[in-house]
Amino acid sequence: MSIMESMGKKKPRPRRSFTSEFKAEIVELCRRGDRSVGQIAKDFDLTETAVRDWVKQAEVDAGERDGLTSSEREELAALRRENRRLREDVDILKRATAFFAKETR
Repeated sequence: MSIMESMGKKKPRPRRSFTSEFKAEIVELCRRGDRSVGQIAKDFDLTETAVRDWVKQAEVDAGERDGLTSSEREELAALRRENRRLREDVDILKRATAFFAKETR
């Protein structure tokens, strides 16, 4: 079996979630500089992209880099959920109004 064939058959890794404490420990290991991000990711069975994203988010939260802080991201997600729910409510009310307008004629 060639490398290309085996790459096509690789199963996707199940999505995992990690505590903020665990992420902070990984970020601290990266900041110490004893090991590379790639080596830390390999040692803890993480993806290099995830570790780099955690480091980047920690820099944003600390004010070292521009971007949305974690609390701003949470607020934005909550507002988007509320906005979606309100749009659905308005859509339902529009349909009900149209229905009752037909009934009264």
